[in-house]
Order: sequence, then C-alpha cells, then structure tokens
Amino acid sequence: MREPFVVNVADAPAFRHPAFGAVVMFEQPDQPFPEVGINIRVLQPGESNAHYHSENQQEDFLVLGGRCTLILDGAEHELRAWDFVHCPAGARHAFVGAGDGPCWILMIGARGPDERLDYPVDETAAKHGVSVAEPTQDPDVAYADRSGAWEPVRLPWPPG
Repeated sequence: MREPFVVNVADAPAFRHPAFGAVVMFEQPDQPFPEVGINIRVLQPGESNAHYHSENQQEDFLVLGGRCTLILDGAEHELRAWDFVHCPAGARHAFVGAGDGPCWILMIGARGPDERLDYPVDETAAKHGVSVAEPTQDPDVAYADRSGAWEPVRLPWPPG
C-alpha cells in the first residue's frame, strides 16, 4: 500500500518529449496509482498528447490555461482555459496544442486490470497529424512513427 503524500505542482517531476509535449507527474513511473492516473500535460502549438485513440476506461480533462484543439469522436472542438471534457469509455480523442503559447491540461483517467486501447484511423485526426495509418490496439505499433525519449525538465508553475 502506498503512503499518502502532498506535492506542489512546481515540485512534482516533469518530463518533455519531442513529439508529445511535457508532462507533470504525480506518480512514479515505476509505481503508478492503481485506480486513477493523473497528470498535467503541457502542449505547445502543434504538439499532441497522444495519437487519436479510445480506452475502455473513463477519462476527464480540464484545460487550466492556453488553447488546444480536441478531436473527439471525429469532430474538432476548440478549447480554452476552464473547458472541461468528459470521455466515457470508448470515446475516441486526442488533444493538439493551439494558439500562440502553451496549453496546460489536467488529465485524469480510471485504471483497471483489463485496460485496452484502440487506435482507429480518422480523417479529422489525420489533418492534425495524430491518426495512425492502420488501426491497431498495440501502442508500440501506434507510436512506431514517433521517436524520442522523455527527458527531465523544469516547468514554470504557475504557467504564464
């Protein structure tokens, strides 16, 4: 069992990827929370959080600052600070940074022993460079076109 803890966002570990922006982690990568995943993703214009996908678990998102484009079930939605997005299991989605600066998104998702991802081909997602070329359920196949490693980084908090 994990011990309770308190951490300020400014002190939480953060990592940057050349294709997927930056992430502020509240859990250790080798010790994920068993029931809920939570992080803050920071996307620069054109960066995505992931390829367009769906999960068999609920996810929720709150834009804390900046602007982004959400592709949700094949439709584009322009989001800004304090927009909330609920994705029930099976909702297909991806976020792409927009505007002229970073977008900060609080991301929360349920976890379970039978987690499953689906990466469908989608025309709207492809316009933003976040669609796979062929449908798959294998993340290694889905992200074979995205090289690079997560590197530690220090992010400003609060943003802006």
